[in-house]
Amino acid sequence: MPGLILQFGTSRFLQAHADLFLHEAREAGQDVAPITIIQTSGSAERAGRLAAFSDPEGYPVIIRGLENGAPVERHISVKSVSRGLSTSSDWAEIVRLFADEATFVISNTGDSGYAVGPGEATAGLGSETPLPSFPGKLAQLLHARFEAGGTPLTILPCELINRNGPVLKGVVQDLAGQAGASPAFLRWLDDKVIFANTLVDRIVSEPLEPAGAIAEPYALWAIEKTPGLTLPCRHPSIVLADDLEPFERLKLHILNLGHSVLADIWQGEGRPPGETVKVILADPAICARLDAVYRDEVLPGFAARGMGDQASAYVETTMSRFLNPYLDHRIADIAGNHALKVERRIAAFLDWAGTPAPVLESIASKINRKIP
Repeated sequence: MPGLILQFGTSRFLQAHADLFLHEAREAGQDVAPITIIQTSGSAERAGRLAAFSDPEGYPVIIRGLENGAPVERHISVKSVSRGLSTSSDWAEIVRLFADEATFVISNTGDSGYAVGPGEATAGLGSETPLPSFPGKLAQLLHARFEAGGTPLTILPCELINRNGPVLKGVVQDLAGQAGASPAFLRWLDDKVIFANTLVDRIVSEPLEPAGAIAEPYALWAIEKTPGLTLPCRHPSIVLADDLEPFERLKLHILNLGHSVLADIWQGEGRPPGETVKVILADPAICARLDAVYRDEVLPGFAARGMGDQASAYVETTMSRFLNPYLDHRIADIAGNHALKVERRIAAFLDWAGTPAPVLESIASKINRKIP
C-alpha cells in the first residue's frame, strides 16, 4: 500500500466526496493508500464519529437524486478510511504519521479554517502540544517532517476558499516565519511541498450517525495542474484543469451565491427553522425571486466577463440540483457563518462582475463587508 493519506476534518462532505472517490478507485483495482481522518476541533460530539472510522466494514454513503432525469439511489459502504485520530488526544501519533508515512494530505476545516490567532506562533513549531489553528498545526507537522528527512508531500485543501492552496501556503509560510523557522525549512516548504489549488462541488445534505452521509449524484473535484503534482487516485469526478478560475467563479457565484440568497431570505423573513432548499423553492414567489437574481443580476455579470454561455448552463444545472426531490438540505446548515459566506460569494461577485445587481448589493450591504 503506497503510504498514507492524512485527512484533516471529519466533515460529512469529505466522507461523501474525496473519501468515497478513493474507495471507488480502490474497488476499481487502483493501489490507493488508506486514509486516517484527524479531528482538529477536539469536539466531544465527534468522538463517536472517530470511533466509527475504525470499523473495517466501513461507513454508509447514500447517493440519492436524479441522473439524466431518472431517480437513482445507491448505497455504498465506504472502506477507504482505516481509523480516526484527534489532535487533542493523539498528537504524538499524528506527528509520527505525518513525518514518516504520509504521502498526501486532504483538508476541509470549515469556512474560517485558515484563521490564525494573535501571537500563535510564539509557542514555536517544535512545541509538544498542537497550536490552536489548523495552519498552526500544519506548520508544526510540516516542520516535523522536515526534521525527519523532508520527503516531498502533496496537500489537497478542500475548503471553499478562492485559490485555497496558495492561500493556505501563504498562511503557513507567514506563521513559520513568525515562529523563527530556519531558512532551510522555508526553502524546503517552498520547493518540496505542493499546496494544490482545488475546487470541490457536491451537495451533501444530511449526516448519518455515527458516520456517513446522504449526497446528490453530481460531484466534482477540480484540481489545478502544477509541476510535480500527483494524485492519490484516478476517478471520473476528478478533473485536472489548467486554470480553476472558471470552475471557481461558476460554483462560488452561482451555486453558493444562490444558497446564500436563500439563507438571507430564510433569516430575514423568519421562515420555519427546519426548512430545506427544496421546500423553500416550492414557494413560487421565492423561486421567482431566485430566478430573477440569476437572470437579471448574475448572468449579466458573467456575460460581461465573457462567460455567459457557461453560466447559463450552470444556472440550469444548479436549479435542478436545488430542486432535487430526494434530498433534504436544511437552510439552517447553509446559513452558518452567513456573513463570511456573503462576503466571499456575493460581495466578491459584485467586485468581480462590476454590473448592476440591486438585490445582491442589498444583501451585501447588511454585513458592511465585515467578517466577524
